[in-house]
Amino acid sequence: MSNMISQKKKVDSATIISAVIVACVYIAVFIAEQTIAPTSMLFTVLKKGATYALVAVSMNLLNGFTGIFSLGQAGFMLIGAYTYGIFTIPVDQRMSVYQYYNGGVVQFVLPWFVAMLLAGLIAAFFAFLIGMPVLRLKSDYLAIATLGFAEIIRAVFQWDKLGPVTNGSNMLRLFPSFNDFNIVGADGRVSVYLSTLVPMLIAGLCIGVIILLINSTFGRALKAIKDDEIAAEAMGIRLASHKRLAFCVSSFFAGVGGAMLAMYQTTVQAKGFTTAMTYEILLIVVIGGIGSVTGRKQMIGNFEVPLLRNGFRLVVFSIIIMIVVLFFRRGIMGTKELPDLIRQWQGRGKEKGAQVK
Repeated sequence: MSNMISQKKKVDSATIISAVIVACVYIAVFIAEQTIAPTSMLFTVLKKGATYALVAVSMNLLNGFTGIFSLGQAGFMLIGAYTYGIFTIPVDQRMSVYQYYNGGVVQFVLPWFVAMLLAGLIAAFFAFLIGMPVLRLKSDYLAIATLGFAEIIRAVFQWDKLGPVTNGSNMLRLFPSFNDFNIVGADGRVSVYLSTLVPMLIAGLCIGVIILLINSTFGRALKAIKDDEIAAEAMGIRLASHKRLAFCVSSFFAGVGGAMLAMYQTTVQAKGFTTAMTYEILLIVVIGGIGSVTGRKQMIGNFEVPLLRNGFRLVVFSIIIMIVVLFFRRGIMGTKELPDLIRQWQGRGKEKGAQVK
């Protein structure tokens, strides 16, 4: 009985420490925003990292916990980004954006948070439609089918016939971005910078919801499906409905991530949502990282690091993948979370203390 109580206390303390660490990270980001120049590369990395972290976690809900190998994240991000952009462009600016389509069909504006929620819902709706036939496939066939969906949706959104809605092959712009979260004083200057903290909070909230879902009864059913579909079905788990719901939930958060990417880039164009974007997200899932800024020159003072120039990105990625495959078969973190690491450290500390005594 005493062992159960101590174990419960250990779990609680590890969870509390993890929450404190996360809170300290947010506080540090807020302080950094107020003290470091807003043009710093640090904030660019954090914004894009938060966006890609959310999409990677949503992808891991399928690949890591349900055993569904999907490569359609770029397509769902595209849907989310366009949904957000279409419904948040100011009415008085639509004529300049949809200049070839007489201002477009949509002539009203939604608040940014409503448009972001709608972006996720529409992405989930598309996932529901394609999930019915596609989820009957398995393994490589499912990956190819979802990858094909992403390519088809990218081509459709550039179709001139849908120009009054999507603006065809032209880009969407002038919608609210992360910089609009900054608080501006009466003199027109920014008094409080929030353009990095808010997207990190949005991503953290969404990831928290996914974690709660994974640890719920539904999440345990998904893990059972991944381990053994036949045994899971014998236990009363409905495979088709659970897979479809997991696919929709993952797509919902991918759509939200697409809206965040639109706010980060300040423009949206379908040709940017290529298969390479899905592969980058897949790398995050496999390696266990939180995101990266690609295709940029890295400077230390006035010195440019030779190995981080443009063109070396793929070389660095290849080396990292080789290291992970050789030494970290399940990724850097494997199946562990931050509280698990804290519990390990606590256990090692107790063992050392016992040895000293």
